[in-house]
Amino acid sequence: MGIDYGDKRIGVALSDLLCIISSPYEVFINKGEDESLKHLDKIIKENDVDEIAMGLPLNMDGSEGERARLHREFGQKLSDFSGVTVHFVDERLTSAEAEEILISSGVRREKRKELIDKLSAQIILQTFIDNKI
Repeated sequence: MGIDYGDKRIGVALSDLLCIISSPYEVFINKGEDESLKHLDKIIKENDVDEIAMGLPLNMDGSEGERARLHREFGQKLSDFSGVTVHFVDERLTSAEAEEILISSGVRREKRKELIDKLSAQIILQTFIDNKI
């Protein structure tokens, strides 16, 4: 499972059973840590997820700032809550890449905002899958 964690929205992606290809799954509104943990745990259980790739927002120089710390804390809580290992994946420029894909596909601006987080989660998960092979 791939996660693009944000203060307002959380994008989720899932892979196929062979863990070769990732696909966008959903975007849900972040209504707080407890609700998000419960919602993600439900997805984990329903889809037999055994590993999670979560985006880590690094600074452009590769260093970690406050946002990265918050993502690591949430990832650890998710791992503790679900019992599933969380791996962190550099998410620099994934939103820009997702936006570029949507623009080149002719998706209107209003619709892009709705899709960008789950497409970013897909890119994060696919990066993890590709680097694992």
